[in-house]
Amino acid sequence: MLQFAQSILLVASALFPIVDPIGGSPVFLSLTLNYDTKTRKLLSRRIAINSFILLVASFAIGSHVLSFFGISLPVVQVGGGMIVVAAGWALLKKKDETDRDAVGRTVSSTDVLRDAFYPLTLPLTIGPGSISIAITLGANEPHHIGAGLLAILAAAIGSAFLAASIYLCYAFADRLAAVMGPTGMNVIVKLSSFLLVCIGVQIVWNGVSQLLRSLPQIAGPGMPH
Repeated sequence: MLQFAQSILLVASALFPIVDPIGGSPVFLSLTLNYDTKTRKLLSRRIAINSFILLVASFAIGSHVLSFFGISLPVVQVGGGMIVVAAGWALLKKKDETDRDAVGRTVSSTDVLRDAFYPLTLPLTIGPGSISIAITLGANEPHHIGAGLLAILAAAIGSAFLAASIYLCYAFADRLAAVMGPTGMNVIVKLSSFLLVCIGVQIVWNGVSQLLRSLPQIAGPGMPH
């Protein structure tokens, strides 16, 4: 039972700083300024559910899926990191919201949920860093049925905790906006966008450096082959 609790804590503590729902809430709010509170909560709930499914699936079968397609984790980091950089750059270049009439406008749930998975869940909430960590944790778990099921259950509980924190931070992001004011929120959004670009570059570099280390060493002139 103690090991089970430790597994839950390991999953939650390893993933929470990477997912960072608190830091992601200003970015989420900047992308949903034209939604009313009810619609934003609906979208937050869908993102939380998508995040839960992504994390559990990455933990349980992620390594098998990558093996099937012959894809390595460093390649996932490079590809995903480039998407994160692109998303952060787009947010950084986005013009400030000046049309106050747009704030609080009701939109259809179909239009809202269209963006729930991409880009709001993947890569802005659950990015390549989170997925690679979940896959690594899953690959290191025992593969016999009993222990494997317990490990998946522990991962599911830890992921549920993360999903709940994502929902709370995103659904009530407008409270943060009310406290910070328009200028403060604009500063936070621009800083968060810049950090998102930096995180993407770091993820790309982590993947590239691992790929470079996997290359055979090239012998120089006069060196033994």
